Order: sequence, then C-alpha cells, then structure tokens
Amino acid sequence: MTNKNIGIKDVAVAAGVSVTTVSHVLNEVSYARISPETRDKVKSAAEQLGYGPNRLAQALRTQRTGMLGLVSEDIATTPHAGRIILGADEAAKARGYGLMIINTSGSASLESRRADVDALLERRVDGILYATMYHRNVELPANLGSVPSVLVDSVAKGGNITAVIPDEDGGARAAVGALLEAGHTRVGFINNTDDVPATRERLQAFRAMLTEAGLDGDAAPVESEVSEVHGGYEAARRILAREDRPTGLFCYNDRMAMGAYRAAAELGLSIPGDLSVVGFDDQELIAANLHPGLTTVALPHYEMGAWATEHLIDAVEGKTDLTLMALHPTILGCPLVRRDSIAAPRP
Repeated sequence: MTNKNIGIKDVAVAAGVSVTTVSHVLNEVSYARISPETRDKVKSAAEQLGYGPNRLAQALRTQRTGMLGLVSEDIATTPHAGRIILGADEAAKARGYGLMIINTSGSASLESRRADVDALLERRVDGILYATMYHRNVELPANLGSVPSVLVDSVAKGGNITAVIPDEDGGARAAVGALLEAGHTRVGFINNTDDVPATRERLQAFRAMLTEAGLDGDAAPVESEVSEVHGGYEAARRILAREDRPTGLFCYNDRMAMGAYRAAAELGLSIPGDLSVVGFDDQELIAANLHPGLTTVALPHYEMGAWATEHLIDAVEGKTDLTLMALHPTILGCPLVRRDSIAAPRP
C-alpha cells in the first residue's frame, strides 16, 4: 500500500543513494547509467517504505498520463476474443499504466470510429490499441496516428501501423497435421464464406499439408458456409454425403465443428470412431463441452493483447520505434489443443 507521508528523499536515505538516482530508477530513465544492484536496492527501499511516485508530478514532467486507450471492435461482448482485453489490461497494470476501453462496432462508419479515437485523445491517453474481433484488414481513421498505436488481430489497409496477428497458416497446418498423424488419408475441410485472411490462409494451408503428405490437396473436398453452427451443419451434411466420405474433418472454427457433430450424429456416425474432427479457435464453452471434447487450435488472444500493450508502452517511453515494426505484422503461434475428437480411421 502506498504511504503518502513517504517522499522520494526518504527512499534515497534508505537506499543510500541520491534523490536523482531514485528518480531515474523509479521513472525508468533509459539513459541513466545505474548498476542493476543499485536499481534493485532503490526498488526494494521504495517497496518497503510504501513509496508511490506522484502521478500528477510525473505527468507534468514527462507529458504522459499513464493511461492507454483501447478501441474494441465488438470484442468486449465476445467471451473468447475478450481475452485480448485481459491480456492488455494485465500487461498495462504490470507496467503501471491504466487502460481506458471504448467498445465500437466493426460495421460502424469510419466517421464514427474517428469519433471514438477522438474521445480517447481528448482524455490524453499516451497510446492507443485498436483491436478487432477477428483477423481482418481494416480501414483506420487518420487520427489514430496522433499518438503511438498498435493494431491487435488486424492489419491496416496500407500496412502503416504496427500490428500483431495470429498464425493462420501454422494453426491450420497443426490441425490438418493432427489428422494426418492419426492415419487419415481422406480429409475434408469445412470453410467460411467471408472474404477474410483466415478463410484464404487456412484453405491454402489445408491443401498444402495434404499435398506435402503425398495426397491430392487440390482434389480434397471443401464445403463453405457461414461460420456459425448451422453453417457447419449444412456443410458437413454435404461433405459427409459423398461416396468417398472423409474420415477426417477440419472445421474453420469450433462453432462450425459443433454443427458437424450434429450432422454426424444424424447420419449415425460416431466421433471419433467413424469421423475425426478438429476445429479452430479453442472456444472453451464449445470445445471443452462437446462430447467427445473437441481437439482444436487456440487463437492467441491473450498473448496478442499483452504483446501489443508491452510494445505500445515501450514506444510511449521511447524504448522502441513502432515505425520500424510497422513494415511487417508480428505473427504469434496458434497451438493445438488436444482433446478426444481424433482417432485412427477404421480399417
């Protein structure tokens, strides 16, 4: 707990250093030549005395408020993507920053989103995170560049802002690889109909993995529908009605996989005995509660939120240059989460 009666001079006396040294350590002044031992001594003294820096004084001196803004396109109301907010919030707190969130709609006009950014700028945030509910290319309001900014789960049209996105290709390869490792040679893909990066990249990875395994990736069955439960059901009904019915099924997301479970049950197919299924997203309310539990690929929502916040704060504090990082988006891995929906195909 902070003790308001303790000042920086008290910390200096307790640590046996100058007031300037204490100020440089606690304000993380990058150019200060202070040994790690001295830094530890100052921080330990400050913690033991309950000293907390005067935020108002810091703001006047550094022209920083210690607040970050987060423009959230729908994710505040989405349980799995909401982990972006959790990752950002915990990373901000660890660095002594607060997070101010504005929820907007992905379908909102550019003018409306500009107003949302203005609302954060009026509150003098030091930097802005702009997060979308799913990986896509996004047109951004020009005022976003007024302060350091990082995109989460999206890439700017024009690619001029630092961004962090999931590894769609690697995640899809992990999903298809799990089916191939189990011995499946007839593998189908239930894909999304939306024109977004995940739709294209997961399909390309699906075909590439089959081809690299010596199978005909271009001839493998693919059915596309809206990426919801009923879309997965309809696509699965079609793909499982084929004479050369797949024994393994890769689904664009867990909601579509849920629909595929229903289709398989109606056709009298057991999972994983007759049909192995793998999803994408690791939406725990779905994947962990299907029977059997769904093997799926986890999107790194928490990790993207934390990564973006760490690098945004580094930019605010002058420790990194976001313009150099904007040349190429940072890609974070999508690990496979194994449950019980994959088994070897029947002889």
